Amino acid sequence: MKFFLDTANVDKIRYFADMGLVDGVTTNPSLIAKEGRDFKKVIKEIVEIVDGPISAEVTALDSDTMVKQAKELSKIHKNIVIKIPMTKDGIKATHIVAKEGISVNMTLIFSAAQALLAAKAGARYVSPFVGRLDDISHIGMDLIASIRAILDNYDFDCEIIVASIRNPLHVVEAAEMGADIATIPPDVMDKLFNHPLTDIGLEKFMKDWESAFGK
Repeated sequence: MKFFLDTANVDKIRYFADMGLVDGVTTNPSLIAKEGRDFKKVIKEIVEIVDGPISAEVTALDSDTMVKQAKELSKIHKNIVIKIPMTKDGIKATHIVAKEGISVNMTLIFSAAQALLAAKAGARYVSPFVGRLDDISHIGMDLIASIRAILDNYDFDCEIIVASIRNPLHVVEAAEMGADIATIPPDVMDKLFNHPLTDIGLEKFMKDWESAFGK
């Protein structure tokens, strides 16, 4: 499974990229706004760090403007993927730009039906939001299983990006289900490293070494 980092923080992207853990990056208007920096400048810095798909999102709601923004954003770098929301206008825009060779990550997907529509329209990626489904007492990972089954039935050139990941268990379950990609916030990425027995074991090894050989 590929790991995308879900952030617009260049320092955090570089930190995990230096470990070889970042296959791509997803951003959105909210993440860019948190950085308080120029949108295009941030994207240009990210593509210099990560040689993989970098998602940049349109901010329009009508299909004509979505298409215009998608074409402008795609010119920034060959690895740019355009995030388009799952609406009727979004589906129309996806159909148009996908035919022109622009990769689309259809975002804000909350049902298998929406994912199927996105794949049929030509989306390269679908992003189901598992954490937000959990928030309203649905089991978000059940959606991943449904989308995986549907895509496996047909010859869609479309990958699943598990989004709205809230904890390491989401990442592990996504991998077990055969999701193509997990887009992971930096704080959750940090938690993937942790286990108390690792800490206890390392502490014991160091004490044994010091007892035998000194510091």
